[in-house]
Amino acid sequence: MRGLPDIVSEIEAEMDERDTVRELAVKSSRAIGRLASSAIRGMHRRQDVGDTVRSMRDEVAKLRAVLGDHPDLYHSGMVANALQEVAEAAIVEALLRGTPLPGPREIGVPSAAYLLGLADAVGEVRRFALDALRAGDVPASEGHLAAMEEILEALLRFDYPAALVAIKPKQDVARALVERTRGELAVAARGVELERKLDALAKRL
Repeated sequence: MRGLPDIVSEIEAEMDERDTVRELAVKSSRAIGRLASSAIRGMHRRQDVGDTVRSMRDEVAKLRAVLGDHPDLYHSGMVANALQEVAEAAIVEALLRGTPLPGPREIGVPSAAYLLGLADAVGEVRRFALDALRAGDVPASEGHLAAMEEILEALLRFDYPAALVAIKPKQDVARALVERTRGELAVAARGVELERKLDALAKRL
């Protein structure tokens, strides 16, 4: 029969390993969050963020490898938040490029993190829609609104307990953002049409 010192030593070794892995996960999650934020800022500045997105995905792959034997840490809040930001950045980049959206497996994130990132992408796309409106580019703004509406329609298919995915609050936010953007776009479009009519009238006078 093993003595208590042996049992305690075994537990201590296990806890030391978990603590080391947790520290690595904290650093990696922070790096991932910084890369995701940098990518989204770059997109708003109309920069090519391909390298940043690739670095972000590489860091996600490293994190998954480190936490392969620690699924509880992988699904912890700290890591989940970082992976949610990864999904958001990858989705927004695809929308701006006009390429098919990557799925959770392609990005390397759990389905729940992907859905939450997809919901957050609505807010970022709204910013692009408003930028287009300010520039007087109504068609571009309409395209962004169409993307927001498509995402919202997809999000509303999910009606699960918060224990599985806390999507309900984000659905409400996304719906409000779509409705607000739709109203702002309608006002802008009427303004553009009125301006065209006035220009046409001025030319006839």
